[in-house]
Amino acid sequence: MMLRVRDPAEFARQAEEHPQLPAAACERVSGYGVMGLPFRSGHVLGLRRWTASSVGAGFTSIWHRDPEGRWTFYESVPSEFACTRYFGASVERVQVGPIALHWKDQRRLHVSTVDRAVDWTIELGSTPVTRLMSVVGSSLPLAAWRSRPLLLAMGHLAGWSLGVGEVKLTGMTSNGQPSTQTRFGSGS
Repeated sequence: MMLRVRDPAEFARQAEEHPQLPAAACERVSGYGVMGLPFRSGHVLGLRRWTASSVGAGFTSIWHRDPEGRWTFYESVPSEFACTRYFGASVERVQVGPIALHWKDQRRLHVSTVDRAVDWTIELGSTPVTRLMSVVGSSLPLAAWRSRPLLLAMGHLAGWSLGVGEVKLTGMTSNGQPSTQTRFGSGS
């Protein structure tokens, strides 16, 4: 049976309406995001929308790296429950406050902070490679996403096939916690 690749807004809607954590005894989150989007200016933006979290309510986090390499995290919940909990050692500034997400259509997402420090519209696309990766990733059992050797191989293959260089799906966070990618969604 072939899995259908859903539009990003449909995937996000399902994650929002039916938040679900993977089974495990460790800390975990689930949801969707943009891992990192570099700009010609040297800035990088990332988005994490965790609709479920084992340490508190779901939350949204925007990661911004300026051209000098300084990180700012914008988070919708206090740092002890958000991404700063894991990566704060590498973050120069944290701003806590509401973050708005608005899907303009099936592939365009507008992200903004209340003070408009971040006002970002993302248009998501797909390629045959990313669609294949989504289908394969969605069909893997959860145990595969916890296998360090498999994650190392998948990261190497992802970096090569996407032409983006090194991709790490496992490792240590800057605060010292072990980190593994739990699962790619079946959105493209």
